[in-house]
Amino acid sequence: MIEVFVFYHPKTFLSVILLATLFFASRIPYLEMYSNFSDLLPQEHPYIQLHNEVKDTFGGANNVVMAISVEEGDIFNVDTLARIHRLTLGVDSLPGVNHNLVRSLTHRTVRKTWLTEMGNMNSEAYYDPLYPDMSEEQLEQLRLDVMANPNVYGLLVAPDLKSALIRGTFNEGQLDYVEIFRQLGELTESVEQLRESEVVQGIHIYATGQPVLMGWVYSYLGQIMQIFLLTLGILLALLVAYFRTRGYGILLPLIGVLISATWGLGIVSLLGYNLDPLTLVIPFLITARAMSHGIQLVERYYLEAQTAKDNHDAARRTFETLFRPGTLGIVSDAVGLLIISLGSSPINVKLGIYASIWAGTVVITVLIAVPLVLSLLPLSKVQGDDADAQVGVFAALARFVSSKGGSLTILLLALAVYVGGGMLSSKVQIGESEPGSPILYPDHDYNVSSKNINDNFPGSEEMYLVAQTDEPGGMKRPEVLRALQDLQIHMLQDPAMGGSKGMPDLVKQVNRILHNDDPRWAVIPDEGAYVGGLMFAFMASSPIPGALKEFVDTDDQTANLVFFYKDHKGETLRRAIHMAKEWIDDPKNKVEGLEVRLAGGPIGVTAAINEAAFESNMVIIPAAMALIFLFVTLFYWSIHAGWLMFLVMTFCTVATYAYMGIVGIGINVNTVPIIAVGIGVGIDYSIYMMDRVREETARANGDLGAGIRHSIATTGKAIAFTATALIGGIVMWAFVSELRFQAEAALLLVVMLILNAWAAANLVPAWIVRFRPAFIVGTQVQDDEIHIEPVAA
Repeated sequence: MIEVFVFYHPKTFLSVILLATLFFASRIPYLEMYSNFSDLLPQEHPYIQLHNEVKDTFGGANNVVMAISVEEGDIFNVDTLARIHRLTLGVDSLPGVNHNLVRSLTHRTVRKTWLTEMGNMNSEAYYDPLYPDMSEEQLEQLRLDVMANPNVYGLLVAPDLKSALIRGTFNEGQLDYVEIFRQLGELTESVEQLRESEVVQGIHIYATGQPVLMGWVYSYLGQIMQIFLLTLGILLALLVAYFRTRGYGILLPLIGVLISATWGLGIVSLLGYNLDPLTLVIPFLITARAMSHGIQLVERYYLEAQTAKDNHDAARRTFETLFRPGTLGIVSDAVGLLIISLGSSPINVKLGIYASIWAGTVVITVLIAVPLVLSLLPLSKVQGDDADAQVGVFAALARFVSSKGGSLTILLLALAVYVGGGMLSSKVQIGESEPGSPILYPDHDYNVSSKNINDNFPGSEEMYLVAQTDEPGGMKRPEVLRALQDLQIHMLQDPAMGGSKGMPDLVKQVNRILHNDDPRWAVIPDEGAYVGGLMFAFMASSPIPGALKEFVDTDDQTANLVFFYKDHKGETLRRAIHMAKEWIDDPKNKVEGLEVRLAGGPIGVTAAINEAAFESNMVIIPAAMALIFLFVTLFYWSIHAGWLMFLVMTFCTVATYAYMGIVGIGINVNTVPIIAVGIGVGIDYSIYMMDRVREETARANGDLGAGIRHSIATTGKAIAFTATALIGGIVMWAFVSELRFQAEAALLLVVMLILNAWAAANLVPAWIVRFRPAFIVGTQVQDDEIHIEPVAA
């Protein structure tokens, strides 16, 4: 027996655990906390593969979009233009920015093009920083020139002329979001503090984009220590309230938490993984879970101490009764976490691996370590609180649930939740259910900025459709350009799409300029050589290398069509992708040698993440349920036992999705692991109750009613307290964190824990009352089973 082997050398085992703890503690200083954008990307998805191919040519999904707006007048005055230029220079100097893909009214790559008297094309920047003091006539001409260029008017300057846009695209990699955010903050502050002139009043600057979002996330990392201290205070208060004068119950669970957290953080560091700020709720939950195991061990120790001959005997009995079922509970936790790694996003793969190992170490750091420590401490025979087990709220609940009418009522209520929850679950969105970022609150500066930019411009969210021909120079073919023009017209039927930009627009614009700006010549020529001449004329007119880079590659073989959207809600993305596929799959749009591929840019990347999250959700949740069903079935050697736990898991999952549908939480790369964790951790309550009913029924010589009443009356309090302890371990995220996602994730876990606790105390015994499973009613008391009692969740 393992307990004989372990308890024969308690000091040796504790010394090994201590040395391992010191080793893991030495690795914690090397642990890093940051977000890596590439960790969010499902690399096997075709959209992400396209994104990786074109991000260095046409840009990726790490974009900064800034807008400067005025309350009165328009932007065409010396003061505002100077501010726009200063913002442009600041964005162009940010670390990691792709200088060739910066766009702004005052940037050198954004140019006015015209036909000279000699019949040649010429161009110049709209704004010359060497001569910033422009006359009223010059400002009026600039206004007219901007309004005549469709690549500037509407895209970089708002239609009402009150706002200007600055776009910057960053080279993919591990960007220094903190430094980018810091420099953007200093840049914004310096521009806003410039003295307002009599001409310009009420200057406002807005910023959005992935680097800005992650900068805001990092700015709240300082709250982690505050949340940690408040959580520790809550857990300590709960321990004091529950154990009162029983000192071991206060001290040992805290020691178990400390050891478990040290091992977990050290393991993350050894694996070379980083902690992501958006997934910190899960490590907090694992830590609280370790404490709940410690609570149950000490509680059982005080029970065994009443009849034990010495401290060693009491600790050994505690270990014997709780190790096997406790291990089952921990395996259930670890399975729920490990299944997360089946997701296609690296962030979930890393989370699933390190979190499952962390949860699994609780077997050593708590289930083994705490009884060993108790075996070395003086025997404590402080009386427990079980004298009132047959009176009070839980006793009343026991009488209700064990009655035929009560059990039927509970089962009918569960059925109603299944039906109603299934209907509400249909409201759950794949992806985001509202504009802006769900990571932050709607009134946050980031979401306010996003709304302002999207209200005044075609949209801050871009989708790339990449057109590829089978040979160099293929983009010069008229039939190819006409097909792409038709694609743009098709996509513009989407009311959520604000505008588009592509090679057909440029070719028509240059053709018009070369024909004295006659709008009748804004057409695609009939000859490829003519198209090539227009492209060459445009490049020759600009002294800036790569004038066509935002439209086509250097071989004129691959072109980028950009579509602007005002949000990245799930329905917006699905409609955009559907419309693009609809055009691509239509045989009448086929052009020999042309292939149009989906989808790049922020919209394409987000669509890939959402699709991968949905697929992961369809795999991870059923897989977690199936494995837990298998473990429970094998542990009790009963399909009915596994089925009962499956019933509880599906009940809680349906109710959870209903809650998500009501409050508007979507299924995405961040919420899928939360649901899986809730299933793995929450099912422990039901395992505990089911096993306790089995044991108490055997003790009552097969009297199922007595066994259920005693189980609910005595374990209801344990379930309530351990559920409260777990909730206390994560609830402060909901009240303190400025990150909306962390708060919502904590509340989602709280809801799942409450649902699981209710199901354990009500649904499980009600089912047993009505269907009398043989693995419970047929159990007899055996010498080696008298003390079997799984750990509460």
